[in-house]
Parts: sequence; C-alpha cells; structure tokens
Amino acid sequence: MSNPQQLRFSKEHEWLSAAEDGVATVGITEFAANALGDVVYAQLPEVGDTVTAGETCGELESTKSVSDLFSPVTGEVVEANQDVVDDPSLVNSAPFEGGWLFKVRVAEEPADLLSADEYDQLTAGK
Repeated sequence: MSNPQQLRFSKEHEWLSAAEDGVATVGITEFAANALGDVVYAQLPEVGDTVTAGETCGELESTKSVSDLFSPVTGEVVEANQDVVDDPSLVNSAPFEGGWLFKVRVAEEPADLLSADEYDQLTAGK
C-alpha cells in the first residue's frame, strides 16, 4: 500500500491535502478503508460546520461496523463530497481521489500530523 507523499496523515487514519488558499481536503486512508470493509453509508459534516482537530465530525458505516470520522484540523467545512454520500463505495475504490470526504478552511493545524513515511511506519505490520 503506497500513500501519496504530498499528503499528511492523522493517527486516526485520515489524510489531509496541503491547503490551497487556506482550504484543505480530508479523506480516510486506504489502510482505514480496507480495515472498514465495504462502506455502505457516509455521514459527513455539513457546509458551515466547525470541525475541531481530533474530534468526531461524522461517521462511516460498513458491512462490518460503524466508525467515527475525526477531523485532522480545526476549521470551517466549505464542501462535503456529495458523490460519497450518494455512492459510499468510492471511499473503498478511490480513497485518495474521488472518495475524499470534505474540504475545510483551515484555522489551526495540529503539529502531530504524520508524513507518508511516518504513517507507513505506524501501519506497518497491522
């Protein structure tokens, strides 16, 4: 499993793109998508919601379980991926492309986000 080098990662298995004009994209990693199994439902934060780094902001339901979605940064949600709401399997088939979850105007980014190599070490052997 190869994680895109340009992304940063949380220990809760979310990824974060570099902010463009202050807005970053958030999704879950391929590792998390594989661990969840087939995602059948996505509850995402709504436009205008404030999310806080490390806190729950939605949930993903799979055929195996329901998992909380955590925000890797603090900020205001500016877009939710309606394609994922309509077709949650995108989280499994394209977690780093069409399966992104939401976009957030970043107010504060925690210092403990991991590089792709650090995230690979975190998930190695799991």
